[in-house]
Amino acid sequence: MDEILELTAGVVRTSRTMNDGRTIRYYDTAGQARTAKDQRPEEDQPGIGELRLDPLVNEWVAMAAHRQGRIFLPPKELCPLCPTTGELLTEIPESDFEVVVFDNRSPSLRPPAGDFALPDLVGADTDEGVAAGKCEVICFTADHGGSFKVLSRQRVRTLLEAWRDRTAELSALPYIAHIAPFENRGEEIGVTLAHPHGQIYAYSYLPPRVAKMLEVARAHHQKTGHVLFDDVVARELRDQVRIIARNEHWIAYTPYASRYPFEIHVTPLVPVADLTELAPAACDSFPAIAIEVMQRLDGVFGIDMAYIAAWHQAPVREGRDLLRLHWQITSVRRAPGKLKYLAGSESAMGAFIMDMKPEQSAQQLKDVKI
Repeated sequence: MDEILELTAGVVRTSRTMNDGRTIRYYDTAGQARTAKDQRPEEDQPGIGELRLDPLVNEWVAMAAHRQGRIFLPPKELCPLCPTTGELLTEIPESDFEVVVFDNRSPSLRPPAGDFALPDLVGADTDEGVAAGKCEVICFTADHGGSFKVLSRQRVRTLLEAWRDRTAELSALPYIAHIAPFENRGEEIGVTLAHPHGQIYAYSYLPPRVAKMLEVARAHHQKTGHVLFDDVVARELRDQVRIIARNEHWIAYTPYASRYPFEIHVTPLVPVADLTELAPAACDSFPAIAIEVMQRLDGVFGIDMAYIAAWHQAPVREGRDLLRLHWQITSVRRAPGKLKYLAGSESAMGAFIMDMKPEQSAQQLKDVKI
């Protein structure tokens, strides 16, 4: 049965069930009626994977062997993220769409059956768990040849509303600890589908980087009484040199200790824990700075830059007074035809080494003519 929900900014969500039981959600602004049926044959969903602990660093690793056979860089005429047209039956039954979110066909994480709890940590003898969580795909546009930088401001606002809606709904699930919407672009960083899209991973545990950020933020707060991220933003505002864009509600900058040739953080000037807490004015002003940042990134070398754009937000049930919402965009492109490879020091030791200062990349980004 369809579920229709009115969100903010004139966005309406229509949720429908696909033939294999997954849910698809349309986010619309023009009063569209979503009635197209999934015409593909029913198929079984993959089972839930394993969650194993790496006891050397106390980090969870999800085992999802069923993903090995997922589709890889199909031609446009076979793209599963395009609208359904003629004999091309895709993940989206409708012949057109604005923004759409659906449950991943090959998820790394799946909802658990019954009650769920992470196994107790007891080193090498830690029990195996199940890879509980949720993985969703979010398509930004029906246009296969598009990209984030060419989206209209209205479309980016709709996309933001979808991110906010998914964060709110996923946060209500008892087995979810952290939610991370992100976009991968470019074969250089492993994209398997060229259609403009992102993903939303909802974890049953805190990912290592989030856990580390929370640990450091707690220590800083205990020592100073300040929120660490607020102090970081205050330094960027004071230094000015690494700021590449700003408006009344947002600031974009290359961080003082960047790890990548081009790394941009975009954060609201009024700090919030997650996407759901953004004020209406901040939501409405996000599209302008988001599009500008992406245009500046692609304008540095006049080519489409491979990047990962990930929302960092506070966990669902802890650290909400210590971690702040921000959007991190990182690119491994250091020059035309040259990438920064994460080799020995970075991959093996986790010790990043930068060949250029963030002030240099900030200047290159600021010099781009929009």
